[in-house]
Amino acid sequence: MTIGALIGALVSGTTADLIGRRCTFWIVDIFYIMGWLAIIFSKSVWLLDFGRLSLGLGIGLTSFVGPVYLAEITPKNLRGGFMIIAESMASYGTSLSFLIGSFISWRMLAIIGCIPCLLLLLCLFFIPESPRWLAKIGKEREFEAALQRLRGQNADTSHEASEIKDYLENLQKISDDKILNLFQQKYVHLVIVGVGLMVVQGLGGLYGFTFYMSEIFDSAGISSTVGFMAVAILQIPATVLGASLIDKFGRRTLLMASAFGECLGCFLTGLSFVMQDHNWWKEVSPILALIGVLVYLGSYSFGMGGIPWVIVSEIFPINVKGSAGTLCNFVSWSCSWVVSYTFNFLFEWSSAGTFFIYSSICGFGVLFVAKLVPETKGRTLEEIHASMTNILQ
Repeated sequence: MTIGALIGALVSGTTADLIGRRCTFWIVDIFYIMGWLAIIFSKSVWLLDFGRLSLGLGIGLTSFVGPVYLAEITPKNLRGGFMIIAESMASYGTSLSFLIGSFISWRMLAIIGCIPCLLLLLCLFFIPESPRWLAKIGKEREFEAALQRLRGQNADTSHEASEIKDYLENLQKISDDKILNLFQQKYVHLVIVGVGLMVVQGLGGLYGFTFYMSEIFDSAGISSTVGFMAVAILQIPATVLGASLIDKFGRRTLLMASAFGECLGCFLTGLSFVMQDHNWWKEVSPILALIGVLVYLGSYSFGMGGIPWVIVSEIFPINVKGSAGTLCNFVSWSCSWVVSYTFNFLFEWSSAGTFFIYSSICGFGVLFVAKLVPETKGRTLEEIHASMTNILQ
């Protein structure tokens, strides 16, 4: 799956820029449906692998086009909340999978996984294209119609439309969307922020926790079913909390709190294995491991899970958004692949050491956000880009 996501990430920006955000969603949904059908009807391992690869391709594309589309269609005062709610659907899906998967077969779980993909297929007939993308390719009439539809038939969109068009005209005089343009001096800080957030998010251990949760619970002496149910119950309120606070306290504050919580969760999980290895407080160590996992996943859900994608979709101007999104997306899934591939080797080397490594990465994340990540709440995309790159001055 992570290999498929890497491939999807590499073509995500180019695809979304060439054929549009809405058409990219059609391609995404085809990959999802193909993947689940391959898993449902698999009679051998290769078809299971093909299904996972296809799902990964869809996920890699979604990771870019989903946040970008939402950032481009929502008003500035609602953008953060809308995007974190959308990103939180991944947490809800994971929670439901953990919960339902504890009681049914994997093939039945794959059938259930097909349902939201079919719903998306129907909903795509009713969503508009991104107004900013339409403006970028010169479809002025369609741009104005899409913006009016999104804001309401009686809303006055003249000021917003004028601001978007003026900004895009200035951008088009400067440069095309090429990967090398990202390394101009005015974009270096943005690239450091975007790539750095993806590294912290990806190497912080999420796929170690989610892909190998059964092994973690079994090694800690906890019932996997109990652990899965606890995780499923926790993730939903944690995500709702993040969605309700992001436009009130801002991206930076929630990111730092989330990264600190991840750091603490990894530390507690590692500490539980230290206690287990030395036969200290045998009755306490399983409870401490469960608390550590819950603290980590709860902290991830309300901040580090969705907000890095929110920020990446906000900070890059549309003239380099495709290349920037491809780069950040690729880095994210590369780091996720590294964690998912190395977790078993690290866990055999040292159960405690594995989680202390993740804890140190998350701790670095707190410092990284505090020093380098800008606050973007309450500003239009055009205001954010102008203030960070000075391209309108």
